[in-house]
Amino acid sequence: MATERAVYRLPDLQKLIDPKSVAVVGASATLGSFGQRTLANLAGFHGKVFGVNPKYREIAGRECFPSLTDLPEAPDCVVLCVARTQVEESLGQAIRLGVGGAIVYASGFAETGLPERVAEQVAIVTLAQRSGIRVAGPNCVGIANMRSGAIMNFMPDCGQMVGGRSGPVAIVSQSGALGYAVLQSMTRGVGVSHYLAAGNSADVDICDFISALADDPEVRSIICLFEGVKSGKRFLDAARRATAAGKALITYKAGNGEASRKAALSHTGTMVGADSAYRAAFEDVGAVVVDDLEAVIERASFFARNGRPARGRGVGIMSTSGGAGVINADKAEKMGLLLPELSSVTRRALEAVVPDFGAVANPADLTAEVLKTSSTFAHCLDAFVTDPGFSSVVVPFVFAHEASTGHRAPVLTEVAARTDCAVAGVWMTDWLEGPGSALLDADPRVTLFRSAERCMETIRSWHDWHERRDTPLDNLSPRLSPLTAADTAREIIAVAGRSGRTLSEQDSKRILATYGIVVPREIVISSPAEAADAAAKVGFPVVVKIASADVPHKTEVHGIRLNLQSAEAVRQAAEEILKSVRQHKPDARLDGLSVQSMAPPGAELVLGLQRDAQFGPMIAVGLGGVLVEVLGDVSTALAPVSPTRARKLLASLRGYRLLTGFRNQPALDVDAAVEAICRFSEMASDLVDVMEEVDVNPLIVGREGVVAADALVVLV
Repeated sequence: MATERAVYRLPDLQKLIDPKSVAVVGASATLGSFGQRTLANLAGFHGKVFGVNPKYREIAGRECFPSLTDLPEAPDCVVLCVARTQVEESLGQAIRLGVGGAIVYASGFAETGLPERVAEQVAIVTLAQRSGIRVAGPNCVGIANMRSGAIMNFMPDCGQMVGGRSGPVAIVSQSGALGYAVLQSMTRGVGVSHYLAAGNSADVDICDFISALADDPEVRSIICLFEGVKSGKRFLDAARRATAAGKALITYKAGNGEASRKAALSHTGTMVGADSAYRAAFEDVGAVVVDDLEAVIERASFFARNGRPARGRGVGIMSTSGGAGVINADKAEKMGLLLPELSSVTRRALEAVVPDFGAVANPADLTAEVLKTSSTFAHCLDAFVTDPGFSSVVVPFVFAHEASTGHRAPVLTEVAARTDCAVAGVWMTDWLEGPGSALLDADPRVTLFRSAERCMETIRSWHDWHERRDTPLDNLSPRLSPLTAADTAREIIAVAGRSGRTLSEQDSKRILATYGIVVPREIVISSPAEAADAAAKVGFPVVVKIASADVPHKTEVHGIRLNLQSAEAVRQAAEEILKSVRQHKPDARLDGLSVQSMAPPGAELVLGLQRDAQFGPMIAVGLGGVLVEVLGDVSTALAPVSPTRARKLLASLRGYRLLTGFRNQPALDVDAAVEAICRFSEMASDLVDVMEEVDVNPLIVGREGVVAADALVVLV
């Protein structure tokens, strides 16, 4: 198997994303052509620009050369505004000159699905890998470095939109148009450092761009817009590099539908899908997930403009409208944010200027009286941002007017500049770009939101992200018997797998037992006549089940009886089960009947394992029984997991209170459940090459210990 290449670092991509000289191959004077637009976008570039086209001697005041070989020097980067059929030849010329980066606009390559076009794209990759030139595209709208003015794309008026402004937020996107839609936030003052579109990702992909930006000291947050990645490992590596460098990776993933998924033998097929796999990966690397495209630039800007929360998790809401304050408080509470009471110092400062018909509280209603002078508004805001209970202060703007928002916006920027408290404005008026909004959008410390809910969701994710970074990761659980468990499990699989991909419950549970997961005592019998003796040996009460790899869901064929207390009940149950299974599944291969010890009462969980194409072994933890499909109360993680991660998976379930004691019920053994999840994840990691799916349902959590009452293993 070929070894996956490592993600590129900033030095590898330096000449591609931060060139000192650029050649535009296919430069043109024809208005609207890609060559003309690219030259126009490079008008503010700090470095050298060369036009390449034998039809021209000069374009827009720039000297134009017949070919790359005629240039006075080798450029750092070439932009190929040429037809698909000319790309390989032009790229070859650039390589011979020693060019470091190339951007390929042309479409019609692998995205068509045509074998010959796929081969053409492979040829580009081969050239890039052999020579060391780094290629963005093909089928790429281009990239842009807003700091240097290297706007190497064909988007109309992109160079004018940038206008010399840049900032600490970078945008990485598979879709050029989608990324450009976010980049257009610059028109209202938002500062962006890079816009990097990957196109077909023949050579450089979004993982490489993220990794390179992680090395850039001026980038403080990275937006990543994508539909999927070819390599989950490379994405995880790049994302971990960004998080380790203190840069929030703000991810928006499109294409999360499950309409094409097929039904699976186990519940795991319902529990684990493509979307949950990505979300588990995001959680694993500390990426910030955003579900609305409208939220990505606000989220990224807030992270870039604010460091670690200064004083706990408290939020202060300072409004001049009672209704606006209540709305923002509602959204804060919805997001689980804390709204501490005002300190005595803050209260006294506000009471000195707020009329008695206002509300000196959190949220505060300062009333329109404090807007009569900017100094009064600043006095109140200073009191809020210095309150020891607040790490962030939110100021709603209810309507836009030069005399209100136009005067208050400068106050926010002035106060924010002298505090370590995060300051956010919520623009609640539908005059989206009314007076004062541009000043706040462009400010390096204030973040302006156009939704109260998005504001509070951002603040919550900001707290969670920093808390996660500040919390040391615990190690994985010590293995019960290093290597022995995996070796024993593989021996079981080698024998049991001869009968088919789906293992019997008995063989499946034997594999679990090798990893220290408790399973019931069990005797397999061939006929009802043997049932009573088996039950006596196991010990009443018992469970009787059909034993067959062809019957994965026993309840659907009435193939299980619980809590049997006598020999006669066991014998009768065995006869009824065989009769029912033969009626429902006459062709099923039967190994007999299983007589098992009855697990103690407790809550039912389900554990699932599935292999994801991008990220490898994944486990799922959910509320057990058939409820996992009815309620969808499931959490997923990449395997293996640590005890802390396992406990977090449990705590995230809506049914978690069933484990901790609900309505005077006794608390159950959560520690044992955590241990079982860790062992299960260890098995998932060890045996991912031979296991396609595993379903433990139910895992019964009792007051002392857990028992895997049933299991199903499907081999690769």
